[in-house]
Amino acid sequence: MTATTQTQSISVADLRKQVRTTALKALGRSVGKSVLIALGTFALVIAAWLAILTFFGISPYVAKGPLDVWAFLFTDDDAAANRDVLGANLAVTLRHSITAFVVGLVVAILGAILFRVSKGAESALMPVAMLLRSVPLIALAPVIILIFGFGSEASVAVIGGIVVLFPALVTMVFGLKAASPQMLDVVAVYGGGTLTAVRKVALPGALPSLFAAIRISVPGAITGALLVEMLSTGDGIGYSTLQYLPQAKFADVWASVVVVTAISLVLYFVVQVLETIVLTRMGMAVDTSKD
Repeated sequence: MTATTQTQSISVADLRKQVRTTALKALGRSVGKSVLIALGTFALVIAAWLAILTFFGISPYVAKGPLDVWAFLFTDDDAAANRDVLGANLAVTLRHSITAFVVGLVVAILGAILFRVSKGAESALMPVAMLLRSVPLIALAPVIILIFGFGSEASVAVIGGIVVLFPALVTMVFGLKAASPQMLDVVAVYGGGTLTAVRKVALPGALPSLFAAIRISVPGAITGALLVEMLSTGDGIGYSTLQYLPQAKFADVWASVVVVTAISLVLYFVVQVLETIVLTRMGMAVDTSKD
């Protein structure tokens, strides 16, 4: 190997190492920023919680603060029993949420691809989707339950999926339409059809929109699960809170609400961190912060 070749090999190796190091630093900054934002959000939620209780002067018998919820779950004599009951209800709600999330997001992605491939399908189906979106789900739920059965998994999938579907669909449609015209022209020049353009260009370019749709869908799926539990399945946290209120079990209500809210926030920021990692590795996230 000549000296020139050795020098070039060393230079390429150094360049690759430098690129990897720069990418890892950018990734670390982005992840760290996301974690700090998550911690700040939790702090703001707790501060707002305390401020509302103090400002409105709600009776401590009804309104419970963070310390009350902590005692209910961890320090009271019956804290272990409280955690067991809440944990069992939470497991049911998370199972319903996963069903709603998967069904709603998959339908949204497939619908967005269909709209991207066929303008006729978009013109025909999008008004119907917007019409259904404008009708309150609480009004549609009885009809859905009659069709798919009271307490059935199908009703969970449909009612919960509807909550997830529409925001995710709009986000994905926008992302697929934002594909680079130049890249689409390249696919067309090489003889690729519409499906090839979607698969090779539009879908990879829509990754930021996909992650945005997932972030929107996570709290939406939990909301849909709570709603379907109240109206159809009669289990989980959604139904249990309805039972706690007439029994004046306000500590149970507040603990359930706090746990569900915390889970929603945690899952949202987990998706955000995953988004940062994936997009940074693919060179689609630009870190504008300085060393």
